[in-house]
Amino acid sequence: MSRKQFYLVREDMLTDAMQKTLNAKALLDSGKIKKINEAVTIAGLSRSAFYKYKDGIFPFNTMVKEKIITLSINLVDRSGTLSQLLQKIAETGANVLTINQTIPLQGRAHITLSIDTSPMKIDLDELMEQVEVVDSVEKVELVGSGF
Repeated sequence: MSRKQFYLVREDMLTDAMQKTLNAKALLDSGKIKKINEAVTIAGLSRSAFYKYKDGIFPFNTMVKEKIITLSINLVDRSGTLSQLLQKIAETGANVLTINQTIPLQGRAHITLSIDTSPMKIDLDELMEQVEVVDSVEKVELVGSGF
Protein backbone atom coordinates (compact mmCIF):
# COMPACT_ATOMS: atom_id res chain seq x y z
CA MET A 1 0.00 0.00 0.00
CA SER A 2 1.45 3.37 -0.96
CA ARG A 3 1.54 6.29 1.46
CA LYS A 4 -0.88 9.14 0.88
CA GLN A 5 0.68 12.45 -0.05
CA PHE A 6 -0.37 15.62 1.75
CA TYR A 7 -0.27 19.17 0.47
CA LEU A 8 -0.53 22.53 2.14
CA VAL A 9 -2.94 24.67 0.12
CA ARG A 10 -3.97 28.28 0.70
CA GLU A 11 -7.64 28.67 1.64
CA ASP A 12 -8.52 30.80 -1.39
CA MET A 13 -7.35 27.95 -3.66
CA LEU A 14 -9.92 25.48 -2.26
CA THR A 15 -13.11 24.75 -4.14
CA ASP A 16 -16.36 26.13 -2.77
CA ALA A 17 -17.43 22.61 -1.70
CA MET A 18 -14.17 22.10 0.20
CA GLN A 19 -14.57 25.41 2.05
CA LYS A 20 -18.18 24.56 2.91
CA THR A 21 -17.08 21.12 4.14
CA LEU A 22 -14.62 22.80 6.49
CA ASN A 23 -17.41 25.10 7.71
CA ALA A 24 -19.73 22.15 8.33
CA LYS A 25 -16.99 20.26 10.19
CA ALA A 26 -16.30 23.33 12.34
CA LEU A 27 -20.00 23.53 13.26
CA LEU A 28 -20.01 19.87 14.25
CA ASP A 29 -16.71 20.14 16.16
CA SER A 30 -17.98 23.16 18.10
CA GLY A 31 -20.79 21.05 19.55
CA LYS A 32 -23.36 23.72 18.65
CA ILE A 33 -24.66 21.50 15.87
CA LYS A 34 -25.09 17.79 16.54
CA LYS A 35 -26.41 16.45 13.22
CA ILE A 36 -24.68 16.35 9.86
CA ASN A 37 -27.91 17.27 8.04
CA GLU A 38 -28.18 20.48 10.01
CA ALA A 39 -24.48 21.37 9.59
CA VAL A 40 -24.51 20.89 5.81
CA THR A 41 -27.73 22.88 5.49
CA ILE A 42 -26.24 25.80 7.42
CA ALA A 43 -23.02 25.56 5.39
CA GLY A 44 -24.97 25.44 2.11
CA LEU A 45 -23.55 22.05 1.11
CA SER A 46 -25.01 18.75 -0.04
CA ARG A 47 -24.56 15.67 2.16
CA SER A 48 -22.84 13.83 -0.69
CA ALA A 49 -20.23 16.59 -1.09
CA PHE A 50 -19.68 16.62 2.66
CA TYR A 51 -19.05 12.86 2.72
CA LYS A 52 -16.79 13.14 -0.33
CA TYR A 53 -14.44 15.63 1.37
CA LYS A 54 -14.89 15.19 5.13
CA ASP A 55 -12.09 12.65 5.61
CA GLY A 56 -9.64 14.37 3.30
CA ILE A 57 -9.61 18.05 4.23
CA PHE A 58 -8.55 19.55 7.54
CA PRO A 59 -7.58 22.99 8.80
CA PHE A 60 -3.79 23.25 9.08
CA ASN A 61 -3.87 23.87 12.85
CA THR A 62 -5.67 20.56 13.46
CA MET A 63 -3.05 18.71 11.45
CA VAL A 64 -0.21 20.05 13.58
CA LYS A 65 -2.00 19.46 16.88
CA GLU A 66 -0.14 16.81 18.83
CA LYS A 67 2.81 17.20 16.50
CA ILE A 68 6.21 18.82 16.32
CA ILE A 69 6.51 22.25 14.73
CA THR A 70 9.51 24.40 13.88
CA LEU A 71 9.45 28.16 14.39
CA SER A 72 11.90 30.65 12.92
CA ILE A 73 12.21 33.74 15.10
CA ASN A 74 14.14 37.00 14.74
CA LEU A 75 15.00 38.26 18.20
CA VAL A 76 16.48 41.51 19.47
CA ASP A 77 19.72 40.76 21.34
CA ARG A 78 19.16 42.01 24.90
CA SER A 79 19.84 40.33 28.22
CA GLY A 80 17.01 37.94 29.13
CA THR A 81 15.20 37.99 25.76
CA LEU A 82 15.62 34.28 25.07
CA SER A 83 14.47 33.53 28.60
CA GLN A 84 11.33 35.67 28.10
CA LEU A 85 10.55 33.89 24.85
CA LEU A 86 10.98 30.43 26.37
CA GLN A 87 8.86 31.42 29.38
CA LYS A 88 6.05 32.58 27.09
CA ILE A 89 6.17 29.27 25.19
CA ALA A 90 6.21 27.30 28.46
CA GLU A 91 3.08 29.16 29.60
CA THR A 92 1.17 27.72 26.62
CA GLY A 93 2.01 24.19 27.75
CA ALA A 94 4.20 23.53 24.69
CA ASN A 95 7.49 21.68 25.13
CA VAL A 96 10.64 23.09 23.49
CA LEU A 97 12.64 20.19 22.05
CA THR A 98 15.55 21.98 20.37
CA ILE A 99 16.94 25.51 20.27
CA ASN A 100 19.36 26.77 17.64
CA GLN A 101 20.57 30.36 17.86
CA THR A 102 22.93 32.30 15.66
CA ILE A 103 25.57 34.55 17.12
CA PRO A 104 23.93 37.99 17.40
CA LEU A 105 24.95 40.41 14.66
CA GLN A 106 23.96 44.07 14.65
CA GLY A 107 21.84 43.52 17.75
CA ARG A 108 19.74 40.71 16.25
CA ALA A 109 19.78 36.93 16.61
CA HIS A 110 17.99 34.26 14.64
CA ILE A 111 16.44 31.43 16.65
CA THR A 112 15.00 28.16 15.37
CA LEU A 113 12.84 26.25 17.84
CA SER A 114 11.42 22.75 17.50
CA ILE A 115 8.35 22.49 19.70
CA ASP A 116 6.10 19.61 20.73
CA THR A 117 2.61 21.11 20.56
CA SER A 118 0.72 18.08 21.91
CA PRO A 119 0.59 19.31 25.53
CA MET A 120 -0.49 22.84 24.54
CA LYS A 121 -3.52 24.40 26.18
CA ILE A 122 -4.15 26.64 23.16
CA ASP A 123 -4.20 26.25 19.37
CA LEU A 124 -1.32 27.00 17.00
CA ASP A 125 -2.63 30.45 15.98
CA GLU A 126 -2.74 31.50 19.63
CA LEU A 127 0.81 30.20 20.17
CA MET A 128 2.04 32.30 17.26
CA GLU A 129 0.24 35.36 18.66
CA GLN A 130 1.73 34.78 22.12
CA VAL A 131 5.25 34.58 20.65
CA GLU A 132 4.72 37.68 18.49
CA VAL A 133 3.79 39.85 21.49
CA VAL A 134 7.07 39.19 23.32
CA ASP A 135 8.86 42.57 23.27
CA SER A 136 12.12 41.27 21.82
CA VAL A 137 10.48 39.25 19.00
CA GLU A 138 10.60 41.04 15.66
CA LYS A 139 9.36 38.24 13.42
CA VAL A 140 8.04 34.69 13.86
CA GLU A 141 7.27 32.18 11.12
CA LEU A 142 6.10 28.59 11.09
CA VAL A 143 8.69 26.88 8.88
CA GLY A 144 7.87 23.23 9.36
CA SER A 145 5.81 20.60 11.05
CA GLY A 146 6.13 16.87 11.51
CA PHE A 147 3.04 14.82 10.77
